[in-house]
Amino acid sequence: MSDFDVVVVGAGNAACCAALAAAEQGAKVLVLERAPEGESGGNSRFTAGAIRFAYDGVEDLMELMPDLTESEIENTDFGTYTEDEFYADMGRITDYRTDPELASYLVANSKPTVMWMQRNGVRFAPIWGRQAFKVDGKFKFWGGLTVEAWGGGEGLVDALHGTLQQKGIEIRYETTAKDLIFDGSEVHGVRVRQQMRMVDITAKAVIIAAGGFQANSEWRTRYLGPGWDLAKVRGTRFNTGDGIRMALDIGAMPYGNWSGAHAVAWEYNAPEFGDLAVGDAFQKHSYPFGVVINNDGKRFLDEGADFRNYTYAKYGREILNQPGYSAWQLFDAKVDHLLRDEYRIKQVTKVQADTLEELCARMDGVNTAQALETISEYNAAVDTDTQFDPNVKDGRSTSGLNINKSNWANTLDEGPFQAYNVTCGLTFTFGGLRINDEGQVLDSGLLPIPGLYAAGELVGGLFYGNYPGGTGLTAGAVFGRLAGQHAGTQTVS
Repeated sequence: MSDFDVVVVGAGNAACCAALAAAEQGAKVLVLERAPEGESGGNSRFTAGAIRFAYDGVEDLMELMPDLTESEIENTDFGTYTEDEFYADMGRITDYRTDPELASYLVANSKPTVMWMQRNGVRFAPIWGRQAFKVDGKFKFWGGLTVEAWGGGEGLVDALHGTLQQKGIEIRYETTAKDLIFDGSEVHGVRVRQQMRMVDITAKAVIIAAGGFQANSEWRTRYLGPGWDLAKVRGTRFNTGDGIRMALDIGAMPYGNWSGAHAVAWEYNAPEFGDLAVGDAFQKHSYPFGVVINNDGKRFLDEGADFRNYTYAKYGREILNQPGYSAWQLFDAKVDHLLRDEYRIKQVTKVQADTLEELCARMDGVNTAQALETISEYNAAVDTDTQFDPNVKDGRSTSGLNINKSNWANTLDEGPFQAYNVTCGLTFTFGGLRINDEGQVLDSGLLPIPGLYAAGELVGGLFYGNYPGGTGLTAGAVFGRLAGQHAGTQTVS
């Protein structure tokens, strides 16, 4: 007889949603968490808590966030974000490589799943400070991303863990899953290391939701390529790919963009792994309103190619490819009020000066003469006749440069000037396991492995090269719920 109906490996957003969904089917569920309680929750605890889902208007948002006030609704243009728009973004942002069935399921279940999360104790709020600017006295949201979990990633994890506790679902902390118990045909549980000894925990089904391999420097270099061992890890130190490895060891099919990852502009002197005291504030995401140069003093990307939540997850890779794995974001006084709060923290590598000459001279390691020449050429190329508008892709661009800026191109000519040193911050890896429409892990013959399910970052096939901001938590919840429902149903039927 099995110890449990369902064992969930991991305790982040995807894992918790899987556990709750399985318990709703009547299953006896255990959650295994490698981290100590204070660091529990995987990458979810380190996120801003933004969650992307399809909605038809403010009425849907009022249903999700019933504490929205009349004045907030009156002073905000929330717009709409339809399923067609979400699906189109999944295609466009991944160069149409996303698995169409996975993407379709994600989009169609995004709103029902966040409503289900709300019923399970997660509160949501408009993501005012990151996704809306005030124009003519009214906030306007942009980029299809409107909502965050109350209290960010920590609030999300705390809410989900609280609901697990209320429902009598045990979380065992400092318990590391090492291997699946597999008889060559079915999975019957997990072998774990707990209190310095190996223990077998039997179950009718196992759901792996233990994150990607971003905290494993050897795997990063093996699969992402040279130099990735030098990237900073934005989140937990515990996501080392063990969940993926356990499944591959019994014949699971690898799937997705194994050489791709979600990687952003990150504080150059940030620690090796995420710091919960700082959270995601090491990120530097206001680059669409400035200029980014490398240590050679040259621009190397289109800062205004799209809204930042459609470009930020791929620009970390571009920074990692620069000399010294380093870049600088430059802003002048005209856009200072648009810089996000993360630019105001104490833990930044920043220089400031009244003149561009002085600013460029102070940027450590940068070719000063080339930087000044780059800025001069950029300033001369800006279309100053087009009106600047941070809420839309305004078409205010440059012309005649090797890399033109497509939107939000302002001259850098009004001091004081600021420059922020950034490197690559790795969020999560895109390669993982292949699942079917019930969340079951498939083997190399594309047949389901009985008793094995997967959810979260380690599901491959959704993201390729890039991703739409806020989709990671949504995917974790949607596919966690899917895996939990089917695992729970199978084990109690």
